[in-house]
Amino acid sequence: MRPFSGKVVIVTGGGAGIGRAVALRFAAQDARVLVTGRRREPLQTLAATQPNIVFETADAGEAADASRTVRSAVDRFGRLDVLVNNAGAGSIMPLAEASAERIADIFAANVLGPSLLSRAALPHLIQSGGVIVNVSSTFGSKAAASLSHYAASKAALEQLTRCWALELAPAGVRVNAVAPGPTDTTFLTQRMGLSAEQARAIEADERSRIPLGRRGAPEDVAEWIVALAAPSASWITGQVLAVDGGLSIA
Repeated sequence: MRPFSGKVVIVTGGGAGIGRAVALRFAAQDARVLVTGRRREPLQTLAATQPNIVFETADAGEAADASRTVRSAVDRFGRLDVLVNNAGAGSIMPLAEASAERIADIFAANVLGPSLLSRAALPHLIQSGGVIVNVSSTFGSKAAASLSHYAASKAALEQLTRCWALELAPAGVRVNAVAPGPTDTTFLTQRMGLSAEQARAIEADERSRIPLGRRGAPEDVAEWIVALAAPSASWITGQVLAVDGGLSIA
């Protein structure tokens, strides 16, 4: 029997990159998967490729959308077993260029959004003995110039992971995080707002600094997100797993 047969999973930011790979991996193991994101077209395209995937357009940082997302999954499938808080935002932003609005946007996506979704999901996860997997970043623990607010938001998410793990363990809910390194997604151009030329320069620099000599593929990260949600990881909680080709120790 497949470990996720009959289970219900929410994956935020599921239209591309790591979120898309996670949704497809869960669906291939017979889970029912609800993916969310702000852009309808990539979600619709993904759902059309896999009958176990449905979608909901939502902004993870909006309280009303968080409640609606959880309600949609439970209304459709009758339960909720896994929440993957993958949606996020970032910005290459030197301190001299930081503004209240840009800082708030980063923390809304990376801290407020996972908090609101986890709160909305909690009664259902307690009922199912479920799992939360947060998606952090190498820079949640590694300092980098011009990434201070992005890094701080991911550090906050990692501390939320540990605190929630302690708080929810008596209720049988596990909470872990995966911290990906630089991964071949549209993050630099779509979420960081860089030009294609700027993105290529950063990617080349990252490859030169990653001990294993390459940037990650979404599937490299998705495998471990799914693994932490599996019954075989039932004695793991409060952990942050670096999946980054060794960058965090370089």
